[in-house]
Amino acid sequence: MQLLFFGSLSEIAGAAGRADLVADTDALKEKLQRQYPLLKDLKYAVAVDKKIIHSNTVLHDGCTVALLPPYSGG
Repeated sequence: MQLLFFGSLSEIAGAAGRADLVADTDALKEKLQRQYPLLKDLKYAVAVDKKIIHSNTVLHDGCTVALLPPYSGG
């Protein structure tokens, strides 16, 4: 599984990396928060294979997960 971090999240965890496959996005968040404790206090969106998800999602081998900080635009 490939991990991508953007914005302030990349300052904490680096821009990209690989992780062992976990069952779902909730398990991934827990794992990342143990590895990078500063993530616990931040709000961010999660995208799986370029689609922002809004609930726990099953992960599959070879997927790409991106963590995106809050953004605004106009």
